[in-house]
Amino acid sequence: MIIKNIFDGNFDDEVHVNFLKFGRGVYRDKFLLEGKKQAKNYAVKTGAEYANYLVRKHLEKFDGPVKATGVIVSTLDLRDEINFELKKVSNFQGVRKHVVATEIEPQEIFDLMDKYPKAFFALSFKGDNFLLKIKPKAPTSGKPGKEKGSGPVADFCTLKTNDKEILDELFFGIGDFTLIKVRHDIEVSDIVYPTNMNELKPAEIRELAKRKGVLKRKVIVGDIEKVSEAEFIA
Repeated sequence: MIIKNIFDGNFDDEVHVNFLKFGRGVYRDKFLLEGKKQAKNYAVKTGAEYANYLVRKHLEKFDGPVKATGVIVSTLDLRDEINFELKKVSNFQGVRKHVVATEIEPQEIFDLMDKYPKAFFALSFKGDNFLLKIKPKAPTSGKPGKEKGSGPVADFCTLKTNDKEILDELFFGIGDFTLIKVRHDIEVSDIVYPTNMNELKPAEIRELAKRKGVLKRKVIVGDIEKVSEAEFIA
């Protein structure tokens, strides 16, 4: 999971791909996350940044086909790469939405995720101990969730689960909670370009350039707010 990886000092390809969209500057209220303990499970709400993670983690629970609905968003036309049925494919200003409403084999999604890490998988489905719902649309870049009351809220993905492993990854370092809110500020102070820039094409430079800065994590449990920071080059 991207945020946990940064705090663990693991700046892998997933972190790099997700941070490519950030230039120098401060990006507030990113990776929004909320959790509430209920009678039999936990209700979790997140920003769009968690969608691919949630889809992959929950598809891993299945041994066979899964009935899923939603969209796969990409700047590329993926119809030749997709083996399962698509309801339709729309194209608006170069952004393609591949509409899904069928049974899919999890491995087919994993293969697409691995081959096209920039694609956005807004898929909804359920299993024995969870219900995952993701808004079937492209995320709005650079904007937080809707303003409600005291500030932005997580409103793109909703999950009901009792899976302790996933809860521990999302809310790492927190432990048990009844109600929690987490938000992050990303401060990019510099762009680290590859040392062999003269040998690369502009597109390759953009893909390989890393962001250097600080990630600030703000956790509110009850009336207590805890702030922590992690430096990154990703």
